[in-house]
Amino acid sequence: MAGSAAHAPGAGSGAVLPGSAPPEAGGLGAAPPRDAAGASGTALPGPAPHVPPPDRQLLRARLFLRAALPVLKVIVEDDQAMNRRFTGVHAVVQFRVKDGAGTPGTAPGGFAGPEPFTPAAQGTGGRAAPGRPHGTPAASTADPTGAQPLAAHVIIDDGVVRVEPGVYDHGAHGETAKPTITFTFADVYKMNDFFAGKTVLPGIKGLSRPGLLAKVVVLLLALKLLLPSAQPKDADKRRLKVKMTLYMITTALSQYNKAGDPEMVRWTSRQPERIYQMSVEPEGIAAYLRVRAGLSKAGRGFYERRRPFVHLRFHGVDGALAVMNKEVGFVDGVGRGFVTVEGSPEYAANFNDFMQRVQALLLG
Repeated sequence: MAGSAAHAPGAGSGAVLPGSAPPEAGGLGAAPPRDAAGASGTALPGPAPHVPPPDRQLLRARLFLRAALPVLKVIVEDDQAMNRRFTGVHAVVQFRVKDGAGTPGTAPGGFAGPEPFTPAAQGTGGRAAPGRPHGTPAASTADPTGAQPLAAHVIIDDGVVRVEPGVYDHGAHGETAKPTITFTFADVYKMNDFFAGKTVLPGIKGLSRPGLLAKVVVLLLALKLLLPSAQPKDADKRRLKVKMTLYMITTALSQYNKAGDPEMVRWTSRQPERIYQMSVEPEGIAAYLRVRAGLSKAGRGFYERRRPFVHLRFHGVDGALAVMNKEVGFVDGVGRGFVTVEGSPEYAANFNDFMQRVQALLLG
């Protein structure tokens, strides 16, 4: 079976890397007061912490599992044909590396634990995440030594999809449970190649459910919509591509920081609370990255508690796709009116630079 393409479209010449995932649970704590311009204070004093670089392949795997894979939820929600395909389906599909290698640790000052994939209450009156459907349990995300297994699982419950980190091994009442289908990779390199769209044959448990396996393969192949070479003509597909793109990149950036990339840790550690907003208007597609003193959090929609410190405002789906598909570079896109940069030019450039780094990492 050919691997699914879960890497994001590139951003040559400063273009914006696509994609992201649902908002993160929890909060950054009380926000410091903002100044009249909307930025909360000035850069934090003192040197940023020294952080050793994480292993590149493990970091890459973390982004695939925690930022790319979760956009499956968006596909099933917004694609009517895909939603019908999974209506009435109750299953758990797991992806893991055979040796259970751990993922890179959390950066100093970052949020401990995995990046949540379920919706969470936010400052705009959002509701807390609902309970697990169909009696599904919490994921096991740590082994007895404290290392996190290199795994994630997709919970499908009558057309509702949720992606969670870690292995699935406990039933609703604490009993031992197994995924319906498990894709097992010999090592992290094989798994990364699979999600990068290369031909990889993982071990598959669950062949007794060929109908379900076929549906899952179709769903994984839908991630190819994130590729810059994917240029759908259908208006709904074009909108879906942009939505997947923005949702993935914000989560990927937050995970890049949490995993301990030294330069991004230094960048986030020296900032007060700031919002880096991305939006496509008038469609209303939006996602953001929130940072403060080394912490980071990704979210969907518009952050309304404070004015964005940087706002990349794409002018319609066509304008967004022109940049995301590398039809024009980011700078040219600004010049031609496809995207407007509001806020600090210096930090907007930093933000775009980190998006390019994430893109390069996912592309291998």
